Amino acid sequence: MNKTIFEITKMDCPSEENLIRMKLDGISSIAHLEFDLPNRTLTVFHNAESDRIEKAIIELNLGAKKVSTKQTDETDSIETTNQKKLLWSLLAINFSFFIIEMTTGLISKSMGLVADSLDMLADSFVYGISLFAVGGSLIKKKRIAKLAGYFQIALAIIGFIEVLRRFFGDEKLPDFSTMIIISIFALVANGICLYLFQKSKSKEEVHMKASMIFTSNDVIINLGVITAGLMVNWLNSNKPDLIIGSIVFVLVVQGAIRILKLGK
Repeated sequence: MNKTIFEITKMDCPSEENLIRMKLDGISSIAHLEFDLPNRTLTVFHNAESDRIEKAIIELNLGAKKVSTKQTDETDSIETTNQKKLLWSLLAINFSFFIIEMTTGLISKSMGLVADSLDMLADSFVYGISLFAVGGSLIKKKRIAKLAGYFQIALAIIGFIEVLRRFFGDEKLPDFSTMIIISIFALVANGICLYLFQKSKSKEEVHMKASMIFTSNDVIINLGVITAGLMVNWLNSNKPDLIIGSIVFVLVVQGAIRILKLGK
């Protein structure tokens, strides 16, 4: 494994980092990338093709120059390892609540919970994609992004069809207490996720910022489902549940489109 350090004088924000990641995408010899924005340096861990990597970075006209190249046994930085641990934790929390909300949503006949469960699943995809983004090549990330995006859209369409069926059919009222209790737990889970993000030193990196935005939106969705549960009880109608479910399905589709853009 080779370790090449570049000084990039015009790299001072996440947009340049993302530009460099995209430029180096497709160079299969790269194991992972380590960005240090404050010091404007990039460390590339790779197996070969040092000249090709250097040429690609210089072509961006960001004032890049190679500082050093040497062999190393280091295959993963401490920061990269910490990022992966964080993302695995977030993925586990969100996928667990996908199962919990989907199960309780079907049992309680709440489309709000079902929709929120799909949003949790969408976040799980985002964290999974971010895991592939940590450190290097975006090839695998793009493939997973396309699969995840289309899968989410398919689930959202099925959800919309079910909302329409319940809207025009004669359905029992959803269990408002289950909606509220489960959503409160989901709200706490998303709060924990945001807390973990805030503690992370790598929260300014592009793929981590994207994940944090999705989690922030989830807090709003949880509050919406709680409000819908209260309205179901107050109005003695399933319409608030169907409305919040539809809104969340729209957000799931929007999230899927954003993920598909990563796959381009």
